[in-house]
Amino acid sequence: MNLHIFRSYCDVAESWQIGIQDPATPYAEGMYFFHTFLVSIFCIVGVLVCWILYYILKHFDEKKNNNLEIFTHSSLLEIVWTFFPAVILLIIAVPSFSLLYSLDEVIDPEISLKIIGHQWYWSYEISDFSLINSDIEFDSYMLSAEDLTLGAFRLLEVDNRVILPIKTHIRLLITAADVLHCWAIPSFGIKVDACPGRLNQASLFIKREGTFYGQCSEICGVNHGFMPIVVKAVAPDIYSKWGLEKIISQLEN
Repeated sequence: MNLHIFRSYCDVAESWQIGIQDPATPYAEGMYFFHTFLVSIFCIVGVLVCWILYYILKHFDEKKNNNLEIFTHSSLLEIVWTFFPAVILLIIAVPSFSLLYSLDEVIDPEISLKIIGHQWYWSYEISDFSLINSDIEFDSYMLSAEDLTLGAFRLLEVDNRVILPIKTHIRLLITAADVLHCWAIPSFGIKVDACPGRLNQASLFIKREGTFYGQCSEICGVNHGFMPIVVKAVAPDIYSKWGLEKIISQLEN
């Protein structure tokens, strides 16, 4: 029995939200773990420093204790306050480097999705799913308030969603046709600049089905806030069916 149907994931920003969205890729899970790990260390260090300051102010008052030379010429104390921060930095470095290397991992993709940023919409191309030398190509524009259906997200819904299969290695090729853009989806842990004349690459492996929302994260002009991103992750068989229907529709037109 699939227990995922009983869980509600946070894949879009909510009102008064202070946490991050639920991860849907291994990269996003690694980022979430590293974020939690860092916050835990910050809390421990902050509490320790505050306690030391309180202890010093309370017990080492000049009026109560005039013998303070032990804290002005103590080699042991200098070793301690140099050693412990170095150890903390080493503890942080281990998961940090592991995450960085995993983000730069080169994979053998099964699907390549080319993303092109325009002022102010996105274009998508899927060349691996071809039939009679025909690629899947479509543009994705934000839906206006008049075209929204009940339950749709204002300023986030688009007319053509990107359909991608789950548990499949996907290569993202990202560029721009005019100015700088940025293709970003928080649940994927993906945030890649789209630069004119340059092709940036990112890897994607979606672990669960769902609808994921993002936006352009680069100030690209007056309508910067009106070029959202919507990716719907489905089972591979549903993706294959969608791809065939999309190609047939393009050939008929």
